[in-house]
Amino acid sequence: MKAIAKYFINGILTALPIILVFYVLVKVFDFLDSILGDTLKNYMKNDYIPGIGILATIVLLTILGWLSSQYISGRFISLLDSALERIPLVKTLYSVIKDTFQSLLGEKRSFSTVVLVEMPENGLKSIGFITTDNPEVLSEAFIGHVAVYIPQTFQIAGFTFLVPRANITVLDIKPEDAMKFILSGGVASK
Repeated sequence: MKAIAKYFINGILTALPIILVFYVLVKVFDFLDSILGDTLKNYMKNDYIPGIGILATIVLLTILGWLSSQYISGRFISLLDSALERIPLVKTLYSVIKDTFQSLLGEKRSFSTVVLVEMPENGLKSIGFITTDNPEVLSEAFIGHVAVYIPQTFQIAGFTFLVPRANITVLDIKPEDAMKFILSGGVASK
């Protein structure tokens, strides 16, 4: 009976990660395909092929990227950007979303520097990512500190701490490996 229970648990441990990965991939595919796919389905009816919505989204985003780098259309996009940054309430939401995407995908990536944060009072250490090394622009009280984002285990959420520079050590670890280690609770260590 113990052998059957062991095989059953091994089956769960083998199947569950595979099933969850496929489930997440299907949900992500469906979401990305629905961005423009739902509109295209109305026009294409029975000729619609799953994935055309993703392809159309990629093409439109590429065209938008090209247009933003051209002089005339780039000026128009800059005006729209400037207008969104002046509207009360909208400017806060817009700037948070814009800055977040710029930090993840832009030229100056915020999550590229992995650090070890040391808490000398109790000997604890945590791995995090420097999001800005000049938080003193907000207040003089932050001089000598850096902003470190520390993700929570098994979640997407996390905390941003202002840590004295003396309490951090820059680690020579790929950000992807550090994030995998943190999110898995240390289980996935390479």
